[in-house]
Amino acid sequence: MNRLEMNGLLALILVSFCVPALAQDFPTKPVHLIISFTPGSSTDIVGRAVAAKLSEIWGQQVVAENRVGAGGTIGSAAVARAAPDGYTLLSNSSAHVANPSIYAAMPYDTLKDFTNIAPLAGGPNVLIVGQQAGWKTFADFINAAKAKPGSLNFSSAGIGSGTHFNLEKLKLMAGIDVAHVPYKGTPEAISDTIAGRVCCYFAPMNAALSHVQGGKAIALAVSSAQRSPLLPNVPTVAESGVPGFDYTLWVGLWGPVGMASDLVNKINADVRKALASPDLAERLTKLGQVPMDMPPPQFTEFVRKELEDTARVMKAAGIKPQ
Repeated sequence: MNRLEMNGLLALILVSFCVPALAQDFPTKPVHLIISFTPGSSTDIVGRAVAAKLSEIWGQQVVAENRVGAGGTIGSAAVARAAPDGYTLLSNSSAHVANPSIYAAMPYDTLKDFTNIAPLAGGPNVLIVGQQAGWKTFADFINAAKAKPGSLNFSSAGIGSGTHFNLEKLKLMAGIDVAHVPYKGTPEAISDTIAGRVCCYFAPMNAALSHVQGGKAIALAVSSAQRSPLLPNVPTVAESGVPGFDYTLWVGLWGPVGMASDLVNKINADVRKALASPDLAERLTKLGQVPMDMPPPQFTEFVRKELEDTARVMKAAGIKPQ
């Protein structure tokens, strides 16, 4: 073995010892968390709540920044281009797995350009309408949609968002035709739904709850298989005439591709520790969110299956990437 080969071997040995040590010391400076949807969205609220707890655990600030637009792809693209050192992370929703079925030209590959770190939390959406709609039940909405196919429109937090996919899945399973009106984010979508500019919105529970409790919006059904303890008197979609319907809006954490496994495992462990803390778990529960707990390999498989299921529904609904 010549000197050059010997130096290369020594470098590899040093790296093998240093990577775990570096991961163990992470972070030594502030971490940048890019949130792909607007302030007030589930992605934002869950992401910021976890970021605050991680700041406590790490003793380093986790700086959250909203980079919104194009169904979350703008923020995701920024993370895909970042260095794989763990200092730039992504908080995104189920939109992460829906976007390949929405956009023909993506600035990244969902499976190849990211490191799946951890799921954060998931919860049901609630189908809301404004008081002026005159509907009191889910059946009222379905009957109106079937009476005039294509005449009603629904809002979403953006093309490819979980709120978009949720209604597309309902359209497919309930056999209704309702037009899609994408908004910049959840606050705008809720505002126009309450005002009657659009007929309905499958809103994240945390964003809709105060409007429902305050009487500004009427909750017709929740998207999950079970009723929400926050709105126990509101039936599920499955109970209301669409058997088997089940959808949960979830939020996850990603980094750029190429992150060292020791670093991924450390961040994953710290995220799970944060989610298990009583104060954060209670806060999320009050927002209608259930903390999720998976190691990186399980989360990777979960993302893959969610991507495949979303593609299946989108194709069956006749939605083609634009």
